[in-house]
Amino acid sequence: MLPIPNPPRKSRRKPKKNGGPALSKEAIITKALEIIDRDGIEAFSMRNLAKALGVYPTAIYWYLPNRSALIGEVIAAVLTDLVPTDESLGWKSWLRSLFRNYRTQIQKHPNIAPMIGVQLVSNASVDFEMIERILDVLRTAGFSDDKLPAAYSAVIGAMVGFTTQEFALVPSDDRDEWEQSMQSTIAGIDAAKFPTTTTLMPELTNRAFILRWENGTTAPLDDGFDMFAEAMILGLERLADRI
Repeated sequence: MLPIPNPPRKSRRKPKKNGGPALSKEAIITKALEIIDRDGIEAFSMRNLAKALGVYPTAIYWYLPNRSALIGEVIAAVLTDLVPTDESLGWKSWLRSLFRNYRTQIQKHPNIAPMIGVQLVSNASVDFEMIERILDVLRTAGFSDDKLPAAYSAVIGAMVGFTTQEFALVPSDDRDEWEQSMQSTIAGIDAAKFPTTTTLMPELTNRAFILRWENGTTAPLDDGFDMFAEAMILGLERLADRI
């Protein structure tokens, strides 16, 4: 008796959107960023993303293994083209441009800022070009190789730190009540106990860290950022001179 042949295997194809073209990693990342920009990171989920794409959640895992990997790719997409390309820039001007480029990108997608500052998932897609250029620039500034790692970490901390605070999440629950509470707290300052703060309060209110109820999307801290970047660069210059 002849053996019964096994039925031919069906080729496994990546799922398609219902009634539309096949999914792609790029399409998933683009749609994820669109949702985060609109609804915020707290409201983002793989289920909501799948619904927006018109697929089952399992279809997304053909391209990305989990939510953390997807968030890492979204962050990488936001932080493209940070490295200044003007070869004529001196090292100080180059760092100024790097800091400004980063802040500009976060201004476009502020809801992603908290994910960069508080989760190592932002390291998911390593930009070696940026790392190499920062190290080269710091070497040009005068840092020896044994000091470069510390100087590099200082630059990354400066680039991310100020902007992450500037675009920190605004409370989504009872936002009006929270805003009123902040304004009431500021208005109730003891002028005798805190005279300098009281005098400067009109310039500080909602224009400085802590004394605000809006983030950089609606109340940008331009002057503070410029001073911070300049202080960081001048500090690096001073440290390089001492090495």
